[in-house]
This record gives sequence, structure tokens and C-alpha cells, in this order.
Amino acid sequence: MELKIEHLSKQFKDKNAVNDVSLTLTSGVWGLLGANGAGKTTLMRMIANIMTPTSGKIYYDGEDISKMGETYRNLFGFLPQDFGYSRDFTVKDYLEYMAALKDVPARETARKINHLLEILTLSDVKGKKIAKLSGGMKRRVGIAQAMLNDPKILVMDEPTAGLDPGERVRFRNFISEFSHDRMVLISTHIVSDIEYISTRNVIMKDGKIVNVGTTSELVKEIEGKVWQGLIPASKLPEYEMRLRIINQRSEDNDKISVRYLAEQSGIEGSVTVSPRLEDLYLWVFPQDGIEKEEI
Repeated sequence: MELKIEHLSKQFKDKNAVNDVSLTLTSGVWGLLGANGAGKTTLMRMIANIMTPTSGKIYYDGEDISKMGETYRNLFGFLPQDFGYSRDFTVKDYLEYMAALKDVPARETARKINHLLEILTLSDVKGKKIAKLSGGMKRRVGIAQAMLNDPKILVMDEPTAGLDPGERVRFRNFISEFSHDRMVLISTHIVSDIEYISTRNVIMKDGKIVNVGTTSELVKEIEGKVWQGLIPASKLPEYEMRLRIINQRSEDNDKISVRYLAEQSGIEGSVTVSPRLEDLYLWVFPQDGIEKEEI
């Protein structure tokens, strides 16, 4: 199974949202990383065949997706950042409606819906209106609709937005298992959600792909540039002014342990530590702040 993107571009007035992108996706989980405005959503909408490229083509196993019509739609599952629904729909009503639109056989609809509701811990709210659900629950309903037709290609834009840590773990495990003989493309700002399950990662910047590789391949770029050191708590504001501190943790004796990015040591006694995908993300996109977590 192969999705081949060849010299794909999308122009909006004076902006190239996607600029001459070429990429070949195969089975497994692919992470799509980039700051806001990098072109990720535009690229995904073209892969979903709901936006026409200005130039370039996308081929599924050698066939132009723009000419595949219903055949491609039946292979495809898509979760946009905002999925539409009627405020009167209950979770069950909405999924039954979406199953009909996706031509899921009626005899299989109830089984598939119940299976997804159980996996995504939505069984208890299937009779509730979607409009009254929490943000995290709405997101899980969106994930369920994307998977109703058991797609061979699953594309999700920020699928874990609004999910609590436990839900994110269940989602990661589910997607890891689901992807064995399928292609899953996930765009997310929560880098840890794809760091350990992605087969490969794609980094986009300013409409272009700047790097592709496994997590271990990509983080080699910043080996020796991720540091950990100990500073007095009272001097944290001073160090924050001159260092890119990405994590911090309070220690005994009014000290703070900090993890920071730098070409060379900026704190006496600092040691280099193994880089993570989040470190690489912040190195490539320094303007994209991520909340400081415990080391």
C-alpha cells in the first residue's frame, strides 16, 4: 500500500500554503509536525481529496486519487480539526448517519458503532446530544466517525486535542494496533502522542517538507544540544531570559533542575542528555511554546 505525493502545491492568493511537496507514505503511523501555518491542514485536506491542488498529483497504488471517486472515499477516514454535526444529534444518531454516508452495510453498522464506542469509552453517553458533551468527548466522537468504514488510510488533524492523559494513552495504544496493515497520518502539537508509536515523522515548515525520518533518525540532529543543569530558584527568571528552557523541576534546597536547548553549556555543571522528539520540535520551531512539564 502506497500513497505517493508528487510536487504538490496549493496557492491562496499571494501565499503558498503547500509548496512543491513530494512524499511517499506507506503502512504504519506517520507523524506530521509543524508550527501553525506550516501547511499541515492544507496538505491533509488535499490528501483527503476535499481540496484541489494548484499543481501536482497524489497517487494511491499508482492511481490518481482525483479519478478514483467513491473507491478512494471508501478507503479513507478523515478527522478534521472541526467536524460538523447537527446540535440535535445524539452520539448514536450521528454515528448511524455517518455510517450511512460512508455506505457501511446496515447489518454491520450497529456492531461497528458499539465496538468504537467501547474502545473510545463513549458507551455511557451514546444517547446524549453531542452538543452537550465535553471537548474531549466530542473529539472522541470525531475519531469514531473517521474509523466507521474501517479505512485503509486514516488522516487525523489534532486528534488528541482536549483528551485527558488517560484517554491519550488509550488512543495511542489503539492507533498503534490499528495501523499494522493500514496507513495513519496524524498531525499534532502534542509531540509525545506520536513519539513512540510513529513509524516515521514528517516535519513541515513554511509549506515545505524539511525532514522525514524515524524518531531516532531525526533526533540525531540535536545530539549534544539538549542539556540539564541545576540553578537557584531565585535566578530562574535570569536564566529564562538567556536560555531556551523547555522543562523544569523543583528540587531540594531551593534549587530547580532545568532542561534546555543550546549549542553549548549555559549553566555551570550542566550535562548533555538524550534528545527527544519534543526537543527537536522546539529546536526547529523555537517560536512554538510548549508548556514546561516535569523532566
